Amino acid sequence: MKIKFSFTVVILIVFVLFSGCSKEMDEYNKPALYWYGKIVESVSNGNLEKADNYYSSLQGEHIGSALLPEATMILAIAHMHYEEYLLSEHFLNEYIKRYATVNEKEEAEFLKIKAKYMALPNPRRDQALIQETISAAEKFKKLYPNSMYYDVVDTMLTRLYLAQSVLNETIASLYDRLDKPKSAAYYRTIKPEPWINWSEIDRANSPWYRAWFEGDGTSSWYAFMIPDTQSVVSRNSVQDDTALPLKKVIKENKIDTMTKSQKHELLQAQELRDSGVITQEEFETLKKEILNR
Repeated sequence: MKIKFSFTVVILIVFVLFSGCSKEMDEYNKPALYWYGKIVESVSNGNLEKADNYYSSLQGEHIGSALLPEATMILAIAHMHYEEYLLSEHFLNEYIKRYATVNEKEEAEFLKIKAKYMALPNPRRDQALIQETISAAEKFKKLYPNSMYYDVVDTMLTRLYLAQSVLNETIASLYDRLDKPKSAAYYRTIKPEPWINWSEIDRANSPWYRAWFEGDGTSSWYAFMIPDTQSVVSRNSVQDDTALPLKKVIKENKIDTMTKSQKHELLQAQELRDSGVITQEEFETLKKEILNR
């Protein structure tokens, strides 16, 4: 009797499990409105991973649906809200390339600049992204001189010029500490905009808990620990040098680790690739941008 009862329980458990699996597997060949509703529901619940998967189904089953443009923009804004700026930019690129009219393209281009700008919590750490955002903002101002977003983009651009200037000064200070005066002089000659009175610009102060480890860009608290010998870069370094880009300096001292945010965004990009939302080439581009941050 006990064996029979146990066998019955096992059969019931297996039936329930397979019923749940079949329910998940039955999620295909649905109307466009169904997938759109699922996307909105998932975004409302904060589950962007599911929303991306439903978007893949909507795009795969209804490539010509009138709901696709709105769904694409919803996901772009949702990813930006959750600070997943690379994914937000991906959906904005998709929107511009496939769906945007002339007027809608202006708004999407503005959102792309905003995503790049908001992806810079610490401007001293991403020279390439600063330059990329500056180029995009300058292009926007030329293309849309009468845009309602013009003043906002202009404000972001001015702040980016200042950030770039501070970054160049930080690099110059680094070369000063490495006894490379030519490189330091090169970076000090770079002034992004002549109309800015640089003598009136004050360097931004790092929070105290970050300044302990990063310094103020001119020196570090652990400088006294570096020995004055030829075995490390010191005052005995060769004086005749050439200007090196920041990326090379970072590469020579880079620790092969990823932040939690980088891991999360890379996982999201992999899922988009696996579900067919992006191609392998687009995935490689996203991966490179994430790892270079």
